[in-house]
This record gives sequence, structure tokens and C-alpha cells, in this order.
Amino acid sequence: MADACPIISSVQKLVLYETRARFFLVGSNDAGSKFRVLKIDRTEPRELSLSDDKHVYSEAEVRDLLSRLDLGNRARSGARGPLLGLPGLSRATTAHGIVGFVRFLEGYYMVLITKRRKVADIGGHSIYKIEDTVMTYIPHESVRVSHPDEARYVKIFQNVDLSSNFYFSYSYNLTHSLQYNLTMMGTARDTTPSTSTAQASVLPLSHRAPPSSFDIFEEEGSAPHHSHGSRCGVRCASCEKFVWNSFLLEPFQGSVHPDWVLHITHGFCAQSKLVVYGRPVYITLIARRSARFAGTRFLKRGANSEGDVANEVETEQIVQDASVMTFAHGRFSSYVQLRGSVPLHWSQDISSMIPKPPITLDQADPYMLVAGLHFDQMLQRFGSPIVILNLVKRHEKRRHESLLSEELLAAVGYLNLFLPPEHHIHYIAWDMAKYSKRKHVNVLDKLSDIAEGVLRKTGFFMNKRSYYCNALHLEERLDEIGGLRMAGRQLQTGVLRTNCVDCLDRTNTAQFMVGKCALAYQLYALGVLGSPQLELDTDAARILEELYEDHGDTLALQYGGSQLVHRVKTYRKLTPWTSHSRDIMQTLSRYYSNAFSDAEKQDAMNLFLGMFVPRDGRLHLWELTTDYYLHHTDATRLPSALRSYTRWWSPVLLSCLPLPYVPRAGQEAGYRPAGSDCLGEGAEDEEEEEETDVYTEFFQPHQLTSLEETFAFTMPCSTRDFMPKGASINPSPFIVRKPEETSKSSPSLSKAREEGVGAVQRKTVASAPPPAPLEDTPSSSSGDDSASDADDENSASARGSPARPNRHPGECVDPRQVIYPSAQSVYGVDITKQLSLQDQELYAKFVKLGVDHKSTEPSVRVASFLDVSKLLTPLSVFPPASVRRVSPPRVSAPALDVYEAHVRAARGHALEPRRHDLVLYRQHVRNRYM
Repeated sequence: MADACPIISSVQKLVLYETRARFFLVGSNDAGSKFRVLKIDRTEPRELSLSDDKHVYSEAEVRDLLSRLDLGNRARSGARGPLLGLPGLSRATTAHGIVGFVRFLEGYYMVLITKRRKVADIGGHSIYKIEDTVMTYIPHESVRVSHPDEARYVKIFQNVDLSSNFYFSYSYNLTHSLQYNLTMMGTARDTTPSTSTAQASVLPLSHRAPPSSFDIFEEEGSAPHHSHGSRCGVRCASCEKFVWNSFLLEPFQGSVHPDWVLHITHGFCAQSKLVVYGRPVYITLIARRSARFAGTRFLKRGANSEGDVANEVETEQIVQDASVMTFAHGRFSSYVQLRGSVPLHWSQDISSMIPKPPITLDQADPYMLVAGLHFDQMLQRFGSPIVILNLVKRHEKRRHESLLSEELLAAVGYLNLFLPPEHHIHYIAWDMAKYSKRKHVNVLDKLSDIAEGVLRKTGFFMNKRSYYCNALHLEERLDEIGGLRMAGRQLQTGVLRTNCVDCLDRTNTAQFMVGKCALAYQLYALGVLGSPQLELDTDAARILEELYEDHGDTLALQYGGSQLVHRVKTYRKLTPWTSHSRDIMQTLSRYYSNAFSDAEKQDAMNLFLGMFVPRDGRLHLWELTTDYYLHHTDATRLPSALRSYTRWWSPVLLSCLPLPYVPRAGQEAGYRPAGSDCLGEGAEDEEEEEETDVYTEFFQPHQLTSLEETFAFTMPCSTRDFMPKGASINPSPFIVRKPEETSKSSPSLSKAREEGVGAVQRKTVASAPPPAPLEDTPSSSSGDDSASDADDENSASARGSPARPNRHPGECVDPRQVIYPSAQSVYGVDITKQLSLQDQELYAKFVKLGVDHKSTEPSVRVASFLDVSKLLTPLSVFPPASVRRVSPPRVSAPALDVYEAHVRAARGHALEPRRHDLVLYRQHVRNRYM
């Protein structure tokens, strides 16, 4: 199995060794086949001294190196002076990644990830959530220079809970969208687009074709297409806006190998499985919270002088066919939308301690410079058109939210005066709060109409061409979807920007409805749905609703201090009167957090993100009366060049619209089109691609794993967690369920995702009916047993199967009825008459192993008159046969060939079909569909 070793070059496992003078950080890949060593000096009291030889060690070389370090650091016999009693090399801790290094008023600290949990899988690339971290002081105590305010800065820094919604990945760039990542992976260029040639020349293919790809509909005799190979991972420059540990990476990022660098994002990430008649479809929701102008609710409002807005979150909805888990061969679709505060200079004064402080405009901006900077950033990242959905109130007796609506409308109108008409910013204003107060009005229907209009402008991303069945039965509504259609893929151009005052409750409901509309088109493009329509009361829509509810709760806790107050069910007017007390408690919790704890959270963010750097001789963080000048850097200096009042966009922006621009690596002012310069000459020197063994990364054959610990097994599933239980239930996730059915079988998965693997299992076991007993003793004739028998009869009759007949005391029981109690009672079939004697003996061995494995449970007992040990023979060569120790099976040579071919196919080396098979398949397709 030497070929099964993973080839992910990122460091995934770390062991920290320490001596009196050095820290040695030994990092390896997940399989432990490649190692790197980082040496950290502990004799410097204030400076960070790192040494990385950038050499890849083998396991034997690392052991030899550590052994020599241990011997070299131990005190020799008869040593005197500083060498007397000097310890050797000791193991300090184990970790999974480096968050970064930080210094306050003394020496540097090192922050390591000590515990992680897998939360999603995209194309075979694992996404992890940080569960625990450790903060280690680097200088030795003998050289430490103490400062009286150091402990207070450490406490403020640790107020940023890294175990709360911080995510990372070793082989997938979380700071960019799926469309960007797959575009960066492509090498071939498409020259036959359905749009203009100029637009197509700047966009590469979104995936690299397999080594022996072919088209089954090509004419006979034509040569198959070939490419340069297949890669499953990519390492490209991250978007600094969404990297939360960029300040912590500055002390060492340029002096070490890139394998040590790990970018951390903040926001939300969750994944659920939609099962369509056995076909798995993964739905993933990723929220990237911006690290610029980040803060809490009332302390960060509007935008700063650089165009960054408060509570800016980029939400991406990814749908993938989980039957094939590689980017090169699988089908992936994504849709991106944005939320953020109104891009103006405005704030709310919380000194009055009232629930709704008045909104004030801080600065006059007649030329809309701040709004222009913000929409310039959006055009660079997403392209055009930009669609604004403003949910702020427009008509009020006392002007409060309407002030922001008027200013935003004026800003959009001014900016559109100078923008070409085909790239205008679309503005949709809808007073959602007022509309929801009307009787017999469905708010979600209006949002659904808005979502359809948005998709007609922006489109969605699809990495491969549609199935042939979609081409035969083309949906007319699909022709109206916007974006760009290239040969083999569909691109999203532009984005929807949704905002209310807080960008929490109303915004989350609107984003869910847009996501539901996009999900219908994504499932249709994947060949799962027959038409791009999805009803609300279906299992698929409920899965998406749970994801967006968790998404909204998480972002609301980060920004507002409480969970959502108004949810999707609130606007559907389905919530019972008992939920009003919960809404009141959430409102009070939000008010308490904003009034008493937001200031501490804001100080912690300013320190963590590097907005404030402690230095001797300057004011401390807690002594500042305001942090305004930390986030508005242009307010303290004169601008070097005045920005144009009319050409408010970047000079090179219009040459690539509607496609987005991406910044060059290492340049702040220059931009390049996505896919033009980044994959041209010299691109291999700038961008280092990273190969990934998806099979080994996903299945981990080098580790001892169990099914209960597998993420795909514990992932929330439509058939297990959302579909009602019953034999006559239609298993399709697109069937509309009755409200009474959905309310009983829709457990909330928020707590399950927070608690991890065990929570989902507990919910599943708790919702399942109790197992049938393995025995019925002759003396079980008390009143309690009679009641339990009656319950069994009722449950059996409810399932439509005959009940188990009552037994009289002393009646002899057939041992086969003890072994097979559920088939007769549940299915009404006597399984003993359907199986051969050999199969019965084999099944009896299986039951015996299960009984031995669970013998610690008092409810599991074997009848005394049934001596199973005399009927069974051990399955293994070990004396006590058990489920944990069995002899390896004997595999025939043809089976080994089949398994070897399966492994090669999983790694992208599938055998090319024969020409005769292709001709037969073409003939079958033409006869049936043409």
C-alpha cells in the first residue's frame, strides 16, 4: 500500500519539543510519511527567532534528529556551572496547526490548534472547526522581562474564543468561492463561448480534464481529448479580507516554508446530506465574515473610510453530487450572496441605554466616496451586476430607519450616473417589517419572486455541462438565468447584497428564500430535479432551512450577542404563542450584551486583528476613549491622491466586466482578470499548486477508524433526521409533507452541530423505536409485561404487520424465534422457512458475536435452555471469538484485480472504455432519446 500514502504537503500534525534554549516544532502530513522541523530560539526575551531548513525528513531521519537533540541537551557526567542538571529534550504538546505568533509588552506567544473537528467535505477536501487551542510563552523564564500590564493584555486577547466558529482547511482555500478555486485550478482555455470572444479569452476552464477524457457523443474515428493531467488541490493567494489570523502570521510567514502557514476564517460552516432514492447530494453552507471593520452591533455601524462595512458576511451555498468526490470528475454547483451594513458614515449612540438608539449620519458625503469604494470592491470580487435588496423601513412616523433608506437610494442613483448602463447597480427596496404585519399576506411569496428576478441577473456556478437529459427536455426558465455560459460550465457574475439595519433577522430570512430558489436550479442542473421548483414543506427545503437557521443564529451571536429573534417560521406565521417568550428572552439577551459586554468584545477583536498594537510609552487599549482612529486610518493623514468624483471605480475594472477581477499576489493597487494573467506564462512560479490524494484524505486507510467516527455517517441526513418514520411514507425529499408530519420529525440540529458526533447519534437513537427483546422468559406474565405486550401490539398494528401471539407460562419456545424475533413481528414473514440451514447457522454466529459484544447491558440475555455455544464455532483463530479480532479473509485473484481497478479509478486513473462499448452506448442513447 505504498501508493496509498497521502501527498498533501501541508503540515497537519505537529509535536512541540522543548529544551532550555530551543523549541523544536516537528510537523508532518496526516499519514506521518513526510516531516518538517522548525526551530524557535528561547534565549531572545523580545524578538522572534525562527529557523526553517525547508527540508523534508523521513520518519527515520526525524527519530535520529530527535535522539541526537536529546543526547546533546543532557548534562554530561561531571558537568559544572550552567550545564549542571540540564534536562534533555521533552515533549510539550501535540497540535494540528499554527494559528500564529503574537507579542504584547514582553516576549512572543505561540498559538497552536490542539483539537479540531471535521465539519464539511468539499471535493474530498476536509474542512475543520477549531475546538481548542493552547497559548505558549516562547522565552525561557530565565530571560523573561516582566511587565505589570502583560497579564491584562493576555486576558483581553483570550476573550476571542478561537473554539467558537473558526475554520480552516489544509487543501481547500476557504477565503475564496468555489468558482474562484476551480477557476484557478484550470489550465485549458475555452475559445467557443456563447458570449463575446473578448469575454471568453479572460476566463479559463473551471477544472482540468482527466488524463484520458473522452466524449461519448463524438463522431466515430475522432481522437479523444487529452490534457496535461489532473490535480485535485490548489494553493493560491488567500483573500486577506477573510483571513482572521493575518496579523498573527506576519512575524514568521515570509521566513518559513508555506506548508507551515495556515489561514483561519471566521463565520459559519455546516453540511447536510440529501438522499434522493439512495443518491447522496451534499448541501454545504459557508459564511465568511470580514476581518475589516469587524466588531459588535452598536459599536460598528456603516462603513469606514476605506469602504469596508460592518457585519460584512459572504455566504456561499455549495451543492455537490457526493457519488463522485473529486473536482476533476465530480459535479459541483455554488451560489454566493452577501450581507453587510448600509455603506454610509452612520452610527448609534448607546450612552442613553435605550433599546433603539437614534440613528445619526456622522459625515456629509455629497460625492458618495464611501459607497463608491464599497461597490468598487464588490465589482472587483464578484463582477456585475450588483443587486441591492434593502429591507430597511421606508415610511415611519418618527424617522429612524427611513433615514438610511433615503441616503442609500441617493448614493446608488449618484453612482449609476457615471457607470455604463449595462453594469448599473440594481436597487430593490422593500419594507419587509411593514409587509409582514398585514393579515393574510405571505412574506415568503414576495421574497420568492424577488429571488427569481435576482437569479435572472446573476446566475449560479456549475463546473460541468448539463446532463444530456436536460438538453433533451430543456427548461424554458433556465434560459432566463443570468451569468455566463461557457462550453462545459456556467458562471455566476454579480452578486445579491441584502441588508436591513442589523443584517440579522430579516436579512437571514431573505437569504434563505434566495438560497431555496438557487437550490432548485442547482439540483436541476445536477440532474436530481425534473424542474427548477422546490416547495417549502419538503424535506429538501427543511434541510436548507435548518442550515440557514443555524447560520443566522451563529452570525447573530457574533455580531448582536443573541440568537435570531425572528425566524422563517415567524414570517410564515406558523410559530405558536409559546415562542413569544423565547423571542422576548432573545431580545433581552441582545440588549444586555450590547450594553455591558460588547465593549470587551470590541477590545479583544481590535487586539486580535492587529488594529491596536501595544507599545511602551503609548496609551493602553483600555485607556482609549474611542477606537474610531483605529478603523479609519485615512482620518489621521491627508490622502496622497484625490479620488475622482465621477470615475469612482478602479481604472481597469470596465475592461473585464461582467467578470470579476482578482488582485495580484504582492500588489495592492494592481488587479488582473480571473484566469488571464494568473495562468499565463510564469504562473507556475507565482502560484504553487498542491496535489491531493483524495482517496487517502477521505477514507484514511493508514489509520484505525470506525464507522461511528466517520463524518459522512454522522452528517445530518434527510432520510434519518427529516423524513417522517413509517412504512407508507414516500421517501422522496421533494414531496410536500403535512405540517403535523414535519413538526414531529424535524429535530433541531443546531445543538447537534455544536456538540459534535455524539449529539447526532443521540438524536437518532432517541427518535427510533425501542429494539425488540432477545428473549421472552416464561415467568413474564405480570401487569407491567401485559402493558408492554399491549404496546407492542399497538405498535405492530400501526405498522401494518401482525402482532406477536401471546405465550402461556411454561410454553416451550423455539430457539429460532429467539434468534429471529423481528422478521415475523415486523414483516410478517417467517424467515426460518426462507433461509437454508447453512445461512441460518451463519446468521446465528453473527447474533452470538453481537450478544457477546453487548454482554455488559443487563437487558441483553440469552435463554438458559438455549446453549448457543454448542451450536457455534469460532470465526477466528483466536481463542475467544469476538467482533474486534477476526482472521483476515481469503481473497481470490479476480477480486484483487477488481479492487485494484477501483482504487485506480478513485485516483483518477480509470480505464478507457472499449470502442465497441462506446458504439453500443451511442446507439442506445440515440434510439431512446433522439
